[in-house]
Amino acid sequence: MKLAKRKFHSLSRRIIWRFCLFTLIISSIYGLITLSLMYTIEDSFIERGVAQEADYLNAQFGTTGQWPSPRTPDMQLVFSESDLPDDIRALAIEEPQRKEFFGQNGRHYHLYRFNDHPGTYLVAEVSKQLLVRPIRGGVIQFLVISAATVTVIACLIAWLIGRRTTRPLNELASAVDGVDITTLSTQFAEQRSSYTDVNHYPNNEVGILARAFDRTLKRIAMAMEREQSFTRDVSHELRTPLAVIKNAVEVAQLKQSSNKTVHNEQVLERIANAAEQMERTVETLLMLAREEHTPSSSTSVKLMPLLEQSILDNRLLLEHKPVEVEINDSCNTDVTAEPNVLKVILDNIVSNAFKYTLQGSVLFTVKNGTLYIKDTGPGIQQDIAHLVTQRGVKGEQSTGLGFGLSIVKRLCEHQGLALTVCSPSDTAGTEITLRFH
Repeated sequence: MKLAKRKFHSLSRRIIWRFCLFTLIISSIYGLITLSLMYTIEDSFIERGVAQEADYLNAQFGTTGQWPSPRTPDMQLVFSESDLPDDIRALAIEEPQRKEFFGQNGRHYHLYRFNDHPGTYLVAEVSKQLLVRPIRGGVIQFLVISAATVTVIACLIAWLIGRRTTRPLNELASAVDGVDITTLSTQFAEQRSSYTDVNHYPNNEVGILARAFDRTLKRIAMAMEREQSFTRDVSHELRTPLAVIKNAVEVAQLKQSSNKTVHNEQVLERIANAAEQMERTVETLLMLAREEHTPSSSTSVKLMPLLEQSILDNRLLLEHKPVEVEINDSCNTDVTAEPNVLKVILDNIVSNAFKYTLQGSVLFTVKNGTLYIKDTGPGIQQDIAHLVTQRGVKGEQSTGLGFGLSIVKRLCEHQGLALTVCSPSDTAGTEITLRFH
């Protein structure tokens, strides 16, 4: 299954956007509070002036028994609801506790009710005293410009903070990404000492992450050292008995050169071929274990000779079996691969096909740069068909340990070859394909 590539989300960009958004929200709230506070202060001044005038009128009425005229021309006394200005009368009757009214043509009223004298009202038309309304547009414009300026400054500060915050992470990522798998601990230590030393990071989450990487890479380096030591030891231990076998065969062939039977000659030839095949296999597997092989070392090679040799090396698996082996002329082509690695791949596939095909045929053909190997064996169980190239997975009829196709898969991955293994559910047999470059 091919996983979709996840979209990259920059941590620095997230810091900037969230910081700017937070600043914009705070600035907007501050602007609304400022505008509301201006209206509140303006209303409090007007209401205080109206209340002072009402106290004066009430005091004069208490002294003289008559209501004097208001000292401010914008105020008037009315002694019944019907005398209220037309544009506020209905609303004043409907809402008797309301003090502030919006009139027509820009007029603005404040209404004071004398509690000791029901039906007596002091009406103040205060549109000329309003200070906020005429400059409201300018105030809003000023607040918007201020909010934008503060937001821009905040974005700049956030950009600097984001860079400073993510710089250690970027340096750590560069250090880890630049590690050579063959010199893991040494190169990482050198890079740390040059510009990404763990001590360089502050004692925070980034420092914890850096030290965790350091411990993890040290453990990986130790594990790789153990694997390399094991590979060297196995290389020595496997090469020694193979050399003994080859030398013994050569000595036996020399001793029997004058008097040898056909049977002895065939036996010695089989032993020699098997030793050579084992030697190639060991070299290839050791190369795979050391991870020294790369697809760039592949060359153009003839497929037919390698295929024929692989069939000859495994021909004993077909003895006393009514199985026909057919190599199509299309196999006489050039492919891009490392010869020894390709030989090991073919040996594994051919040996499986010959071993489990009891009767019928094994067909080799090439189409559009892909090698097809079809046999008429029992096929692969459907419940393990999708797992057959994993280590330790084998069918009920398998006599091996379940590592053959797993090794083939790893070799194909290193060679850049595409391997598929399928077994049709409606017919017996197995089809393996190798797609070359």
